[in-house]
Amino acid sequence: MTSLYEQLNVVFETHAENPCLICADGEDWSYGQLADYAGRVSAVLTGQGVKPGDRVVAQVPKSRQNLALYLGVLRSGAVYVPLNTAYTAAELDYFIADAEPRLFIGKHVRQDVMSLTLDERGKGSLNDLVMATQGHGPLVSRHDDDLAAIVYTSGTTGRSKGAMLSHRNLAANAYALNQAWGWRSDDVLLHALPIFHVHGLFIANHCALLNGSAMHWLPRFEPEAVMAALASSTVMMGVPTFYSRLLATEGFAELSFSHIRVFICGSVPLTEQVFQQWETVTGHRILERYGMSETIINTTNPLEGERVAATVGFPLPGLDLRVADGQGRPVPTGEVGTIEVRGESVFSGYWRMPEKTAEEIRADGFFITGDLGTIDESGRVSIVGRGKDLVISGGYNIYPKEVESVLDDMPEVLESAVIGVPHADFGEAVVAVVVPSAEPVTQQQVDAALADKLARFKQPKAVINVTELPRNTMGKVQKNLLRESHQQLFLS
Repeated sequence: MTSLYEQLNVVFETHAENPCLICADGEDWSYGQLADYAGRVSAVLTGQGVKPGDRVVAQVPKSRQNLALYLGVLRSGAVYVPLNTAYTAAELDYFIADAEPRLFIGKHVRQDVMSLTLDERGKGSLNDLVMATQGHGPLVSRHDDDLAAIVYTSGTTGRSKGAMLSHRNLAANAYALNQAWGWRSDDVLLHALPIFHVHGLFIANHCALLNGSAMHWLPRFEPEAVMAALASSTVMMGVPTFYSRLLATEGFAELSFSHIRVFICGSVPLTEQVFQQWETVTGHRILERYGMSETIINTTNPLEGERVAATVGFPLPGLDLRVADGQGRPVPTGEVGTIEVRGESVFSGYWRMPEKTAEEIRADGFFITGDLGTIDESGRVSIVGRGKDLVISGGYNIYPKEVESVLDDMPEVLESAVIGVPHADFGEAVVAVVVPSAEPVTQQQVDAALADKLARFKQPKAVINVTELPRNTMGKVQKNLLRESHQQLFLS
């Protein structure tokens, strides 16, 4: 078997003259230009001493060059480690220490690791070296079980875990989605997602790249820019926030949607209200799917056939899925249990965490997702909750323990509990429930204390003062009671 890049390179060569990235600044790239830049990136990496298997950490804004960087890392046989651009320098310290990269690429140079820079315009020392390079680096052949990427996801103690994804994992999921979503070479993808997590980097890009399809390459989600790009797009992928904001944008309902083949949504659950309103306005039912960093995509509603609100459809071809009890035994049809999955797209384990890997991957190969769900008589899967306290806001994973640790360091806070509550725009919003040391804690105090310590998306959108936190007989904070008490906070 070959690496993912070797498979993509066949498309790059046969579609070299085809448009690949259609950009707002007018500097569009063909597939040949993308492949050329990626080839020169691989030459730069080799010159920097990057060898097959070495980690390359990238915390860079979305750009044409950023996508080529990812491909250049794969071409060189190295391991791509994308990081959220919102992470602070303090948060970044952990990832650098854990991944031990040969090279770090970001907006700013770090002193603890060899670094190159790349900004939102695609400029920086990396681009300078690429533009000064004439030839391409070697296209390194890798086995399909070799590591291609490490994607960090939240851990049960607040410590992020690096999900190890192989070339086989990435390719298997891409081909399965290609089949499930009926991807065509003449499709045009509206790509307004960030590319530091699996949704924008793997799911969206791989579908288009495997088919030589063009992409409207938007640096970020802005309703007006998305509306303009929709006029010449056939596929859009997004998170629920995208869809709810478009519905609220003046002039959206007057657009034509007859040329759109499919709207796809994921990362957080879509509300039935947005699902129904979208169909009323556009005539399209959003295709909802379910995935995670460790498995990429697990299930999808059908391209042809009934798409049911509040369900995530059926397992992808080649994926085994069961809803099980605590011992991994399937529960009866319709009963709630933990979703477990097994297949070629399921990761091999957590980077340098063998104990955690053993805890979450059973002896028979099933990965315990931690999500609670049901399967009906037709095999359709529904997510009913999470066994863990993970909060997903705007498509980003937030583990409460990490936020609580910073809150508890505030002199104004005696103790805290962080929860996620429903939010019409973000899916869930982070809320801090605090027991103050003396005077009530204000939102302004929390914002100031967390500003330089946590990424903005992790910071609470509301602060609630209480005299004590609800606890069970074992002394554990009952977050379910807090969620129930404040679930209407942003919906009323």
